[in-house]
Amino acid sequence: MKKILLLGCGNMGGALLKAWADKTDHRFTVADPADPDLPKGMAHARSADDLDETSFDYLIVALKPQLIDDVLPAYLPHLAPSGVISSIAAGYSAERLAAHAPGRAVIRIMPNLPALIGKGVSGLYAHGSVTDAAANEIEALATCSGEIVWVDSEDMLDRLTAVAGSGPGYIFEMLRAYVEAAENLGFNEADAHKLVLGTVRGALELAQQSDQSLEDLRTSVTSKGGTTAAGLAALNGNDEFSSLIRDTLAAAYQRALALR
Repeated sequence: MKKILLLGCGNMGGALLKAWADKTDHRFTVADPADPDLPKGMAHARSADDLDETSFDYLIVALKPQLIDDVLPAYLPHLAPSGVISSIAAGYSAERLAAHAPGRAVIRIMPNLPALIGKGVSGLYAHGSVTDAAANEIEALATCSGEIVWVDSEDMLDRLTAVAGSGPGYIFEMLRAYVEAAENLGFNEADAHKLVLGTVRGALELAQQSDQSLEDLRTSVTSKGGTTAAGLAALNGNDEFSSLIRDTLAAAYQRALALR
């Protein structure tokens, strides 16, 4: 059991905290000036002055990036000498975190929105001298909300952010356009929503359970000269859709670089 200080408790921090409280036996203290809805019995401090504990094993930063420089320093004295800083804040590099506490190990976690329901994909990056024990403990926390992928550089974490961190936004936009197109074919909003989400859900579960490649699965539903072939020709006949997806990820990655 470890003593963990969570700095900030917004939507993502709060959702992760509930998963951690349900699935681990660590002792959590939440530092937040508001009155967040915390799991029963969990300690709460509105400021660093309210903290009794002075030797947390982990300090997890769940603040908006623009607040970190002003807020983090007051809490660092409450971290044990061997304690590790972790962060779920997007757009704030491990190097900048480490600059607040030279010599400290830092582990960044980049969750995505489905972590709110335990279906996320999180990227993890270790900066500095992170022990295997610390890496394993942070990994265990991250897997409470879904799958994880370790990367070996901050640049790869930015690339992962472009794929998975921002990814739900792309998917929601595709779904919105798909539902709109179904409505244009004459379905009411409720039926269009049911048809689209059901189709996507079934296709995703089939892809996850199948040993076939995505290309083979696509081919299996595409008869020569049939309706699917006609739709695919309109969607990606000249690589337009593939090119658009590549451009989407590239734009997100470049923005991640600018925010670093």
